[in-house]
Amino acid sequence: MKWFGILSLVALSDCLVIIPLTKVKTMRETFREKNLLTNFLDDNTDNRAQNVADDRNTTLHPLKNHLDVAYLGNITIGTPPQEFSVVFHTGSSDFWVHSTHCYSAACRKHKLFNPHLSTTCRLSGRPFNLKYTSGGIDGFLVYDTIRIGKFIDLGQALGLSQKLIGFTNCVFDGVLGLGFPSLSQAGIIPVFDNLKTQGMISQPVFAFYLSNGKENGSVMMFGGVDHSYHKGELKWIPVSRTHFWQITMNRITMNGRTVGCFNGCQGILDTGGSMLLGPMELVNTIQKLIRARLIGLEYMVPCSIIRQLPSIIFTINGNDYPVPAEAYIWKSPQGICFSTFGGRTQIWRQTETWILGDVFLRLYFSVYDRGNNRIGLAPAV
Repeated sequence: MKWFGILSLVALSDCLVIIPLTKVKTMRETFREKNLLTNFLDDNTDNRAQNVADDRNTTLHPLKNHLDVAYLGNITIGTPPQEFSVVFHTGSSDFWVHSTHCYSAACRKHKLFNPHLSTTCRLSGRPFNLKYTSGGIDGFLVYDTIRIGKFIDLGQALGLSQKLIGFTNCVFDGVLGLGFPSLSQAGIIPVFDNLKTQGMISQPVFAFYLSNGKENGSVMMFGGVDHSYHKGELKWIPVSRTHFWQITMNRITMNGRTVGCFNGCQGILDTGGSMLLGPMELVNTIQKLIRARLIGLEYMVPCSIIRQLPSIIFTINGNDYPVPAEAYIWKSPQGICFSTFGGRTQIWRQTETWILGDVFLRLYFSVYDRGNNRIGLAPAV
């Protein structure tokens, strides 16, 4: 048994790459500290329909979502390698970084990829354009070598920015999308799919462990799962649509009362944002239940009542996933408490959809299985 255990660890280390993720201060936190958040939200109100589950032309990358990007990891591009800090994002499938060809002010604060310094970079002759709710990226498509830990992705398509709208204060150098190929606005083959095709990954899975509060300790796993990061067994949930990492949920309850998902609904797991987002009307009801008050454009809660507030329970595939008030209420360094629920306009007759961001994913270790089109969840250690 001892030798079996040792051999299992060796096999795991041979096929699994673990990428450290750094928890950074979000744009939302930075804007709050500088008293600029209200102005930003005023200028970038997202009136887009909430129901991304029914819209094949939408990614989970509205500008306001960038406010809550919190976890970044390093990759390299080109030969010799140039290093960048990117968002590993389950809510999109495109891959892009800031480049030396970018003339927007937003690019000046970031590392810029210089294609002329890479001997393996090839021009495609194609433009690269991504349109977001309150901004976008214009640039061009290239092919180059990508390194993620020990994995080498040859000839990966990626976008290089030339013009950015709405990214002035973003905290990342680029975005590496981990959604399904159909989600790509640019029509490129995502990084994970290329790694599979090239035989780099023995198991077609990746996973996230997101630490709570600490700058270090979070990780992303490629090609396998280190089960020491979760408690108990993984519970598997079928993907309901291979576009986003989208699942069917049974109901959402607080104190035994159903507050959402009355007849079943859809949920999307999103590593690119921190909040719990749902239909405006239902979220407003939840805000009232937790005694959150709208002050300016944000909902605030008296910090003194957090311990009295109930958990919100997401029932998925027959299993309960509680999120306690200590998780869905965020306390700033200034001692002000904010609700992390956010509402979006729900289009009549379309599927009720909730987006489960890092507030949920910090509590539950998540595995994304492309081989079986399913998601595994278990309590994080």
